[in-house]
Amino acid sequence: MKHAGSGGEAGKEAQGRGVAMLTIATLIWGTSLVAQRLGSDDLGPFAFNAARFLLGSAVLLPIVIARKAHPAKLRSACGQTRARRASSVRGGMLCGVIVFATAAFQQIGIAHTTVGKAGFITSLYIVIVPLFGLLEGKRPRIRTLGCIALAVAGMYLLCMREGLAINLGDALVLACAFTTALHIAVLDRLTPYVDCFELSCMQFLTCGILSLVVALLAESPSLEAIASAGVPILYTGILSCGVAYTLQAWGQKTVEPITASLVLSMESVFSVLSGWIVLGQAISPREALGCALMFAAIVISCLPRKP
Repeated sequence: MKHAGSGGEAGKEAQGRGVAMLTIATLIWGTSLVAQRLGSDDLGPFAFNAARFLLGSAVLLPIVIARKAHPAKLRSACGQTRARRASSVRGGMLCGVIVFATAAFQQIGIAHTTVGKAGFITSLYIVIVPLFGLLEGKRPRIRTLGCIALAVAGMYLLCMREGLAINLGDALVLACAFTTALHIAVLDRLTPYVDCFELSCMQFLTCGILSLVVALLAESPSLEAIASAGVPILYTGILSCGVAYTLQAWGQKTVEPITASLVLSMESVFSVLSGWIVLGQAISPREALGCALMFAAIVISCLPRKP
């Protein structure tokens, strides 16, 4: 698919803005892991996801309503029509189902494996995304393949402390990597044709409702528990969901899926760096080298192509 930002100086500028949006989204996700862990002390995984995704939908709803009040401006911004508005709703519901599956696989899988192993296996979506592209007849460039190899090596140094033996938890986290790659691929198809605020709002609403149904069936959430987890819910609902996922949708309007997956894989790097800056956690030389390799992969992947 040809993105809106491809070709010429304007294209490079648009891609730069897209990469910046994806980087900010990744930074938010990396720093929100502490909040997610704190929230899980008071709420089950599905109840916590329900609360934060429904909050994310509520945060975006006023923006969606305000944009609908100015349809002319909306059309000039993204070519929105009634049919495309319907596509935003349908696409948002599809993305919501994928995000629900991703969150469920990750939460359940991480309970049966280590955090480092889960982080490395999840990051393998940077390999899976190009495989999806091959199914559509898209062959990645040699430089891109080199960047993927560099990023995987960096992620291994950053995350892995154990062997590569696969157990049930690892298999579930690997399923999470596939659904993450699928989410990136679906957004690549949808973002040129939909309003990203509407899509994100519907995505969060769908994921929140599905999470709530499972929470009511399998968990025992209470108002007291929700209140105790209030700060983590607010942080992850407003920033991780409302802001970061919307930035991802906007960023992917002008950034190719493979480059987007490389930028998004920096979540673990930002998580380690935030732990170092905020919590005073030490970074080993091995982890520092992993971070450096990841940064190098991103920088090289974003360098301009030779004419």
